[in-house]
Parts: sequence; C-alpha cells; structure tokens
Amino acid sequence: MKVLVTGGMGYIGSHTCVQLAEAAITPVIVDNLSNAKAEVLARIEALTGIQPDFHLGDIRDETFLDSVFAVHDIQAVIHFAGLKAVGESVVKPLEYYDNNVNGTLVLVRSMRKAGVKSLVFSSSATVYGDPDSVPITEYSPTGATTNPYGRSKYMVEQCLSDLYAAENDWSITLLRYFNPVGAHASGTMGEDPQGIPNNLMPFIAQVAVGRRDHLSIFGNDYPTPDGTGVRDYIHVMDLADGHLAALRVVGQQPGLHIYNLGTGKGSSVLEMVEAFRLASQQPIPYEICPRRPGDIAECWADTGKAERELGWKATRTVAQMAADTWHWQSQNPQGY
Repeated sequence: MKVLVTGGMGYIGSHTCVQLAEAAITPVIVDNLSNAKAEVLARIEALTGIQPDFHLGDIRDETFLDSVFAVHDIQAVIHFAGLKAVGESVVKPLEYYDNNVNGTLVLVRSMRKAGVKSLVFSSSATVYGDPDSVPITEYSPTGATTNPYGRSKYMVEQCLSDLYAAENDWSITLLRYFNPVGAHASGTMGEDPQGIPNNLMPFIAQVAVGRRDHLSIFGNDYPTPDGTGVRDYIHVMDLADGHLAALRVVGQQPGLHIYNLGTGKGSSVLEMVEAFRLASQQPIPYEICPRRPGDIAECWADTGKAERELGWKATRTVAQMAADTWHWQSQNPQGY
C-alpha cells in the first residue's frame, strides 16, 4: 500500500513515515522544506532500511501534485503540511489561511482527479477554542477558536465535512491533536524548528543544551494549580501510531471519522520544565512574561472514542517524553 504523506519531512510527518515503513506501508513524501530539513530522509532510511520517494514541492501547486499522483499508485493521503504556531498565526494570519486552508483545497482537488478518496487530516485541539469544561470530547463545541491557526484548522474541518456530505464515498478522518512532544527513542529524529521555537518542549530542550539562555513562560496567572497553562502533551511516537491505527481501521471505510489524539491528562508548563530538568540533569532558567494573545488556560482530551473504535491509546509518560527529547537534543545539539 502506498500512502502520500504531505509534510512528511516535518516533525510529526517524519515519525509517522517511520511507523508506516515499519508496518510495510510505503510512504511517498511531499514537502516544500519550509520547516524541515532534507537530512530527515537519510534518518528515516537509517531507522527503517527504506528511503521513501521524496518530491520537493508545495501543496498549493496543483500541477505539481497532479504529477505526483500520476507516477505513484497512491491509495490514501495523510495530510500534515501546514503552518502550526499559534503565536505566529496572530502576526501572520493570511499566510496561515493560504497554507492551511487553500493548500488543503488544492490537495483535495488533486486527490479527486486521481480517484484517491481516503484522507487522514492533521487537525488540532485548537478547534475547540477555550473549552467550557475538560476533558474535551469529540462532541464538545468547536469553532470558537482564539487564534488564526485554530481557525484555519476549523475551516479545513468544515471544508472536508462539506465535501463528505456532498460526496459520501470519501473516507475522511479528522485527527485532533493535543500537544505533540518527544522524539524517536533512537535519538536520531526529533523536533528541530527553524529559528526561535514556537512550542514549549523544543524551547526547553534548546535551553538545556545551551543554545538559548532561558525559557520565557507566558503567563503565571491562569486559573490553574500553579498559574501556568495546562496542556495534554502526547509523545510523537504515540501520535504516529494513532495515524497508523486510523489508516488501518477507518481509512478505507467511507465516512467522516473524528478522533482526539492525546493522553487524557493535563500537565502545566512548570511541570514540564521540572520533568525536563530531571531527565537532562541540566538547569532550566526561565522568566515569567505576559500572556500571549490567543492562549487559553487549560485543555486536555477525552480519548475514549479512539480507544474504543481504533484500539489506540497513548502509552508513553511525561518522563519518557522528556527523556526522549533530551536524548535527541543532546545528540543533535544544533539539530539536523
């Protein structure tokens, strides 16, 4: 089975490609390398013994996508490609709508021309906005998102839902991630953001390894146990396994399938800092800064639906997330 993986050289996409290859599913990667490195391809091959076919290009280029479908017998698409930083989206909203919404529409048009109607979409828990209560289920209200990144994911979900309503021979799976962290246990693959990290764990890791002086914690006056934001952090390998489960269980079943992918537990920023300090045995200096626009106090998942229907459950702990991140960062202090 061949699966097109858009954004397959990125953080989550590359780890998913490893899991696909190890499950005897052939990944075909499309990526424009705007937030990824070409070196990732060699790392995937080193881990799996297989070098996936890689096509350098942008999902907004329909002619390019058509050419990829023309040369590969693709049975399904896992769609990761897109911009993903909440704070950056507030500053660059048009870029987020163009990449995330327009890019998905171009991809789906190309899929339809190629007769490929199985799509697993990388969505986000940000579609729930600032939740009235936690844990969040798949039936919790969506749409009241607090930032352009979340709105772009919500818009894509609406576009894909409308597509399924009009053409119900599609299998469309929306995977709502919570907060991916961690790295491959080998230490050879991990999160390597270009420029200043927008997410918590890679920033902590870069402080620990000496690339940055200190961590900025945005807000310590939230209504949470220690005043810092609480999130559901999920190990990237658990997340990759969730994609594989979705592809196998519902990827060929017509329908609109929606699942939360998280651990069902919340951890605060300060708890994550302490977990990383223990894993790395390095000091993690930090300073408290004002809240960022668009951030919410807390969110974590109810993962029961994925457990029941996909037979999937996150198993890796926060301590393991921190240890694997440190293993990656300490072996690759400058990234890829």
